[in-house]
Amino acid sequence: MSEQKWSAEEVDEIKERILTALEMVIDPELGIDIVNLGLIYEIEFDPENGDTVVKMTLTTMGCPLADILTESIHDALKEVPEVSKAEVKLVWYPAWTTDKMSRYARIALGIR
Repeated sequence: MSEQKWSAEEVDEIKERILTALEMVIDPELGIDIVNLGLIYEIEFDPENGDTVVKMTLTTMGCPLADILTESIHDALKEVPEVSKAEVKLVWYPAWTTDKMSRYARIALGIR
């Protein structure tokens, strides 16, 4: 059995840095990052090999920006040295609603 590279606290810190990197990915239509829009549902980071899976949704199923956002996510995760391989999985459940947006995003878009 191989020894784990990082402690649970360090893995949590790496996930936080992944989330911070994802805040640099801006939805071109709305001008707000995908984290504050509530599009990121889960980040899985494997401390054994650095494989990372980002589970996210889109504001609509037919969103034409899926490829652009996926490419931007891959670019952003290159800034996190512990991430060796990144995969973006689109999920549709639970469905995205404006309730998932941060207070910042709601104010910026004028949503109450």
